Amino acid sequence: MFIRLAEQHKQFVQDLVMNLQALATVLEGRGYLASCYTCGGQLNSASFMVSLGDDHLIRFLVSDYGITWTEMRDDRELMKLEGAEAISQLQELANLVKYQIQPSQYRPTVPQSV
Repeated sequence: MFIRLAEQHKQFVQDLVMNLQALATVLEGRGYLASCYTCGGQLNSASFMVSLGDDHLIRFLVSDYGITWTEMRDDRELMKLEGAEAISQLQELANLVKYQIQPSQYRPTVPQSV
């Protein structure tokens, strides 16, 4: 059972890394400063970054150790999310591409505390 779960997790990380690479390429094509770096050819980790202008930066890290979303403005951390919340926020960013929102119009959805 654990070997199967480990393989599923590995595949999930690889799929996420491939999607981050594609998102960076599309965002660059739309005029955003975006990048996605991976180590090696196994796609087991990635560092994705995009600038939304006005010193507004998004960093998304994925590896076997975890997933984090960090949002910064003027070199100050505004929000840091992990796991499923980080991936949900990534979907909000992907909507920039889907709905062709301009960088200055992007306003992230801040999760509400319980």
